[in-house]
Amino acid sequence: MKLIRFKHIARFEFSLTFENGKTANVDLEPLVGNHLSAEQLGSAEIDPEWGCLQFAGGSVDIEPKTLYRFAFNESGIRAA
Repeated sequence: MKLIRFKHIARFEFSLTFENGKTANVDLEPLVGNHLSAEQLGSAEIDPEWGCLQFAGGSVDIEPKTLYRFAFNESGIRAA
């Protein structure tokens, strides 16, 4: 399930839209807070091939499947 759109709302909060049309507002700090500073969040972009959300030129990314499960509280995804 690829990510097709996102909007950085504030700090670690993002609005995410997936290819099935589902949208969620999520706090990504549990997933990337140990790997990124708040200043690096502005570097967010979608990898066009993989549909993942990536930061800092791809040095930190979140697999689309993980992002989707985290956004919709599926299968108990936990922060790294």
